[in-house]
Amino acid sequence: MFTTLAVAARDRKRLTEISGIAARFGLGAVLARLGLGGGGADDEGGEPLSRRTRQAMEALGPTFIKLGQILSTRSDLLPPDWIEEFEQLQSNGVTLDFDVLRPDVEAALGGPPELVFARFDVTPLAAASIAQVHRAALQDGTEVVLKIRRPGVRPRVEADLRLIAELARKAEQASAEIARYRPRALVAQLSEAMLDELDFTTEGRNTDRFAADFARNRDVVIPAVYWDYTTDRVLVQDYLDGIAPIDAERLRAGGVDPHRLAQIGADAVLDMVLVNGRFHADPHPGNLRGMAGDRVGLLDFGMVGTVTPRRRAELISFVQALAGSDAQRMAEVLADWTEGADVPSQSLTAGAERLIARHGNGDVDLPAIVADLMALMRQERVAAPPDLMLILKALVTIEGVLSRVDPEFDLVRAMSGAWKRVVFSRRSLGTVQNQVIGALLDLSASGGDLPRIIRAVSRRLLDDPGKQAGVSDGQTAQAVAKAGRWIGVSILGAGGMIALALIAGAWLSR
Repeated sequence: MFTTLAVAARDRKRLTEISGIAARFGLGAVLARLGLGGGGADDEGGEPLSRRTRQAMEALGPTFIKLGQILSTRSDLLPPDWIEEFEQLQSNGVTLDFDVLRPDVEAALGGPPELVFARFDVTPLAAASIAQVHRAALQDGTEVVLKIRRPGVRPRVEADLRLIAELARKAEQASAEIARYRPRALVAQLSEAMLDELDFTTEGRNTDRFAADFARNRDVVIPAVYWDYTTDRVLVQDYLDGIAPIDAERLRAGGVDPHRLAQIGADAVLDMVLVNGRFHADPHPGNLRGMAGDRVGLLDFGMVGTVTPRRRAELISFVQALAGSDAQRMAEVLADWTEGADVPSQSLTAGAERLIARHGNGDVDLPAIVADLMALMRQERVAAPPDLMLILKALVTIEGVLSRVDPEFDLVRAMSGAWKRVVFSRRSLGTVQNQVIGALLDLSASGGDLPRIIRAVSRRLLDDPGKQAGVSDGQTAQAVAKAGRWIGVSILGAGGMIALALIAGAWLSR
């Protein structure tokens, strides 16, 4: 099936395995669509193609499971039935006897875990396709977990990434239609995500960053990482004792107020996306905990997304345009999200008007908004920016979790007033202060040259008359001089802005 792929000899064994699994699930039609040949019927009388593809991905292991999970965020590319199948992909794994993991653990700890810890449980707490988790207790009694990478996973993942990258290259060459959706960019996102997940020091650093982000927030709990025991293969961090927010009754039975938990969870998400600039990219119930005191615990920072200031402003503008039924403003946001694609402005305006007509009044259903937005992208055959898709997927996921435990919860309503959170946050004011300082330094560096440049331009216009119809050279020179005066006023204004920013920064740092 994959014989047209140019692969190194070291990857041919894995290629044979992939081909065999693809054939077993009857994926010849998928390969043909990718321009990779492939035999076998589509098996229309059996399971749907989308389901067989998902089953094949599960059989192929962690790289393809992660690929499917990323594709589940791309409803701009795939129809709803495929998204629904890929959302079911779980990174479950068969538990391994601890003796298989022991060499890596002892290398990381510098000795047997039974001696390093006051208590170590050889029976796993959980198992996934990349790692297995065990509980333990430090010598001071602190409860911790060890996340241990499975032996042999990294070479297989690296081989898979090479093969998928070659497949994406081949597919782009074979089909202009596929090339529109930039599969190589998708593979680059997959590679970054997989390599980060394989290196537990990356997850540890991510965890520390989130702990710093929420250091002042007593309602959000981030596990501490114990770096004396942590390596790229073993991660040791706090065990968070709590309840997965699956339903309200379960939380109440554990002494947690579901309504309060939803409020705290919403505030945490808005802080991540709109203030801190990084967010938990996979906030499903298994990675969340309702804890004593109505606190929210966050787990598993192997997959983290970032939000640029520009994307943050676009998200706020989109929500405010929806709330204010402002189709023109929404069309401008859509133009930003389809930048680089040949989408007529009339189509964007019409799409914005449809979104507002369907969702601009009454209660707002975030999943329905995103579904319609992605349908518009598919209609225009446009691939949305990957970072935007990750943000939207995370927001839809957390909205689903929190509305399940509190039916009155509305994330979009919370976001509609989010500009206040951005403007008045410590981090944002500090950023503004730094940006104004930078701008003032740039202006001051060139300020000494501005009068000389303006005088030179004015003299040149007066000494070397131009030919512009209806405008005298004297008038042009006067206009340049006037512009120079406005530049001077702008510099003074920048000075005022920097003074305000410095005052605000000093006030906030008290």
